[in-house]
Amino acid sequence: MKAILIKDGTGPADNLYLGEEATPEPGKGQVQVKAFGINRMDLLQREGKYPLPPQASRTILGVEFSGVVTKLGEGAKQWKEGDEVFGLAYGGAYAEYIVSPEIMLLPKPKEFSWVEAAGVPEVWMTATQALMLEAPLKKGQNVLIHAGASGVGIAAIQIALHVLGANKVFTTCGSDEKVEFLNKLGNAPDRLHVFNYKTQDFEQELKKHADGVDLIIDFIGKQYWNQNIGSLRLDGTLLYLAFMSGAAFPEKASIAPILGKRLTIKGSTLRSRKEDYQRNLLSTFEEKVLPGILEGKLHVKIHQVYPWTEVIAAHKDMEGNKNSGKLVLEIPE
Repeated sequence: MKAILIKDGTGPADNLYLGEEATPEPGKGQVQVKAFGINRMDLLQREGKYPLPPQASRTILGVEFSGVVTKLGEGAKQWKEGDEVFGLAYGGAYAEYIVSPEIMLLPKPKEFSWVEAAGVPEVWMTATQALMLEAPLKKGQNVLIHAGASGVGIAAIQIALHVLGANKVFTTCGSDEKVEFLNKLGNAPDRLHVFNYKTQDFEQELKKHADGVDLIIDFIGKQYWNQNIGSLRLDGTLLYLAFMSGAAFPEKASIAPILGKRLTIKGSTLRSRKEDYQRNLLSTFEEKVLPGILEGKLHVKIHQVYPWTEVIAAHKDMEGNKNSGKLVLEIPE
């Protein structure tokens, strides 16, 4: 089969190329991939900076896809050949075919294009995981979501506003254009407040609207530590999903407010989770979030679609933080 591979195993975006690898034989089910999404972890894996779970492909990137079931392995009974599906993967989605555990697939709704379906799994599952499983947001609480224009941020903002009933949602992004985009997306001017972190101090700004937040979803790490701690209310939670500005604590970090405000500091990942956890997450998404998407209350935002031959350009666009929403690659018929 054809697959996107990395020259020399790791390296910059220019090392990506369309090559060939053995077509995987199904343990349970084989899916012919129609489209796949790009995530920041793909960039880290390409550079050799992402610790892979044991189930992941060592040569092929990609953790989300949409496609058609083409072959069933021994004992497979949940799907049949020809079923249209989308789902999560431990790796290997940048390819014509992928082998997937049955329980990590969902039926593709007829309302979804292949591109939309491929842009859902990782970001919407991560947002669901954060807000419903790992640090459940209660109705009427306030939440701060960093990297608001990222795929996960876009999903989390909408889930907080329109599924979980947050009182106020605060979010950060890096340009005035993204501020405008997120304000239109949220469609809740009295409850959503968007800050440009390059020109505004988000801690000071959010305190013009509330005395603090109950939950912070953070991908940034070191750069935001002090402002995050200062923004949290009593008994608040800071949930880390990444640390793009570094994992070390800043020099002036203090444990005192953690004790004084009885804060919870927590970290979470998705890719390393066992199949049963991911199945539970998929079920939670299917029951509580997916209906809102299908009804048009929540919106899957695709920033740009590329043919998979333009994977280098797609990776460079993500590296440059050019996207507001998902970057998805299509595999031609």
